[in-house]
Amino acid sequence: MEKGARMSIAIEISAYLPYLRRFARALTGSAASGDAYVVATLEVIVADAAAFPRGIDSRSALYQVFLKLWSSTNASLMPVQASIIRSAAERNLQTITPKPRQAFLLRAVEGFSLPEIAVILGVGEPDVVRLIDQAGQEIAEQVATNVLIIEDEPIIALDIEGIVEDLGHSVTGIARTHKEAVASVKAHPPGLVLADIQLADGSSGLGAVNEILTSINVPVIFITAFPERLLTGEKPEPAFLITKPFQPDAVKAAISQALFFDRRAGLKVA
Repeated sequence: MEKGARMSIAIEISAYLPYLRRFARALTGSAASGDAYVVATLEVIVADAAAFPRGIDSRSALYQVFLKLWSSTNASLMPVQASIIRSAAERNLQTITPKPRQAFLLRAVEGFSLPEIAVILGVGEPDVVRLIDQAGQEIAEQVATNVLIIEDEPIIALDIEGIVEDLGHSVTGIARTHKEAVASVKAHPPGLVLADIQLADGSSGLGAVNEILTSINVPVIFITAFPERLLTGEKPEPAFLITKPFQPDAVKAAISQALFFDRRAGLKVA
């Protein structure tokens, strides 16, 4: 019976795992740490099928198990690069507290409704609204930076530029090609890069980012219409992704998380 229950749960949650990994990485600020928590979550479910709550949809149940584990263990699953992560977290955790960050990401990045977030976090809907508002206020207090946008679609680039400026940041340039991106960085080194995957001249945004990261250390957020192609479980993988078509709140959340942890969120490809 127990084995059958575990198999049933595995089938139910399999489609949600890439998105849980995205959420975990944004929450922890690290691909390695986020994946470690996802693995631990699956181990909890495999060890005891009763730990997977019933009476709610399977996606909400999966995130609920994950967040209970994350809240109970705190930083104990930090992998080898923990010293880098902690140094950034120690600077910022006093301004953005864990619970508001959870609510903010569940809403803005994962697209859960307010009632669903209330169930996942075990709080009332008014509390969810309060937590999301608190996160927005705390994130807004973070230090503004200069941003390079690597995007070949003019309308999308302008949309992203507006979102970036609404957050209080400055756009140093909008690059449509690999060459333009590298030149822009040399002229005006950014504090954050937002990069599309496929560029106007057929070049790769990944290639542009790799070259940029050889000269400066900067967090990178990748933009793609197919996030599952980059979240395959095979290395290397990015820590921060925005899915096209995107919602402004999702972009804001990714930017805030990347800058919050001040992580090198790039993807090094061969």
